[in-house]
Amino acid sequence: MAQTEQFAEPAVLARPHRWPPGDGVGVFHDVRQAMGWKAASAGTLEARLAERYLSALDAADAGRPVPECRRPLFRYRHHPGVRPVQFALAGLHAHIAHDLVLAVVDTCRTRDCEPATLEGEFERVGDLLALLEERIHDELMPGPDLLRIADPLTHLVSTWSLERAREAAWTAARVLRQLRGDPAAAEEFAEQNDAGAGLVVRFLLTPCR
Repeated sequence: MAQTEQFAEPAVLARPHRWPPGDGVGVFHDVRQAMGWKAASAGTLEARLAERYLSALDAADAGRPVPECRRPLFRYRHHPGVRPVQFALAGLHAHIAHDLVLAVVDTCRTRDCEPATLEGEFERVGDLLALLEERIHDELMPGPDLLRIADPLTHLVSTWSLERAREAAWTAARVLRQLRGDPAAAEEFAEQNDAGAGLVVRFLLTPCR
């Protein structure tokens, strides 16, 4: 896919920067915004993904609880030992493991279809997220000289896999869709998926200084 392709998301997502420089919560948002955005058709998986992301930001702004997977980002947002690349990858993981899962289920519910119908859209979103991960590494990963001093950071970043996160999100979305006839089980599964995503986010935010 061409490197110049942009995120196809609602224009509403191009909102002003809401955090001061260096705020860990804003690192992922800044890199994501820098990718360039254009309007997406309402109801697409890309639009649903954006809506899920925005709802979490709006909840934080309003002082409402945020998904468990994002709580470590707020807790450690000013920690001097956490590098920008860690905040960005943690935000990306929450976006995939939580937002993308629920976006697939939202889209299936609206269209009254099964996840298999969305495979093409899911792959497209995955390609866009891969471009975002590449940008994160290119812009935020310390240079070779610094990495010799910060080997723990190199190890930490290399343990996370975008491909594995995407595969897990696809599986979780399929399971959650299958549980639609059992609301209690679906809610429990969604909560456990959120909690599991939070564990990975917390790991990615391990101080490396």
